[in-house]
Amino acid sequence: MYGDAATVRKILTGTGDTWAVVGLSNNRSRAAYGVAAVLRRFGKRVVPVHPKAETVDGERGYASLEEIPFPVDVVDVFVNSDLAGAVADEAVAKGAKAVWFQLGVVDEAAYERTREAGLDMVMDRCPAIEIPRL
Repeated sequence: MYGDAATVRKILTGTGDTWAVVGLSNNRSRAAYGVAAVLRRFGKRVVPVHPKAETVDGERGYASLEEIPFPVDVVDVFVNSDLAGAVADEAVAKGAKAVWFQLGVVDEAAYERTREAGLDMVMDRCPAIEIPRL
């Protein structure tokens, strides 16, 4: 596990409520869609980041983190592990406070880089599973 219970709690309750969900589209069969719905139920603003830049549940989507014209607190990553490191680097450049790699998304080098840049990070866990436990 990457990200202890204190880090999970901090990200979910104290880091901020604007979450960019990378990989979120209107495809309701994808895990990102269900997780985004849970995050919204717990008061998070969920900003979709996907190449299609679709509006999802009323929130305008963007093709990249860089295109989002406002601050983002947490970047939740639903891309394949081989693409996740680049997204973590974009999150650092964007000024995010934390990065969350979903279940099955693992890049140890990206984890180390992101932590060294001063961001909190959780890897290979799901916020939709963790947030109801708090």
